[in-house]
Amino acid sequence: MPQVRAERFIRIDPDTAFAFSQTTGAFRLQWDPFIAGQHFLGGAVTAGKGVRTRTRSRLGLVMVSEYVSYAPPKNVGMTMVSGPWFFDNFGGGWRFTADNGGTRAVWKYTFSCRPALLRPVMERIGTWLLGREIEKRIEAFARACENPALLAEFHALEPNTTNRQQH
Repeated sequence: MPQVRAERFIRIDPDTAFAFSQTTGAFRLQWDPFIAGQHFLGGAVTAGKGVRTRTRSRLGLVMVSEYVSYAPPKNVGMTMVSGPWFFDNFGGGWRFTADNGGTRAVWKYTFSCRPALLRPVMERIGTWLLGREIEKRIEAFARACENPALLAEFHALEPNTTNRQQH
């Protein structure tokens, strides 16, 4: 299966970087160029292993995903439950580790495409497109984490940061 990966050094601690990455609602829309809307499903009000989310991308694509791991402040992993027709499967993992007084953020997406006959071409295109998207997304995240105004707003939201939803 193809995998795309992006990495950035961020000058904040891993606890803050992880929590910032898991924001939802209007605050999330300020930094995440991929998401147009996102909310928890099944009555969940916060992220956690087994929790499902519905995400609508800015391109209009919709995916329901489930947290398969949730280990603050180190990592989070999700897998697609349902999504765009061209994905046979899709999963993502975001890892945050202490590094030289800041945080090393490493984000990965793994996927496969369908139909099988077109898979080789679709996965080459998907690797290129998703590679661009993950780079844009982690770059926007890194810039936001180092933006004093956004950090102040984020800290004002705590401890309810992950409870804010976008429908």
